[in-house]
Amino acid sequence: MSVQPSSPHVTQVAVEPVGSPGEPPVATLFLEGELTREGLADVADTLFRLVHRGCRKVVVDLADVGHLDYRGVKPLLQRAALLRAAGGDIKLCGASPYVAAILRVAGAWQELELYPTRASALAAFRPGWA
Repeated sequence: MSVQPSSPHVTQVAVEPVGSPGEPPVATLFLEGELTREGLADVADTLFRLVHRGCRKVVVDLADVGHLDYRGVKPLLQRAALLRAAGGDIKLCGASPYVAAILRVAGAWQELELYPTRASALAAFRPGWA
């Protein structure tokens, strides 16, 4: 599955197997920079395209994000609901304490799981992971 980034803030979309052969792959969106409300809407559009191409498990890597506009978090929450309704999920990883605080203030803390590393977020999709 190939999905080209639709935003200058999405630097790469990697789709890789996680778990047993035959299980759906996990897509990772690598983000960077200062994410404005419009930039986050572009990221949400990329998530929408992934869902419509059959991807149900997504990791959003925030390690290279310095700031995000809290007003743009709502579209990400809507895409997370879409993924869950399709039997998938979204995991966030690599957020700095500052970005994590913005997510908390924006109300995403209760809706989205945040992991310290991409490896731990990918592991969360493995069956039996605890």
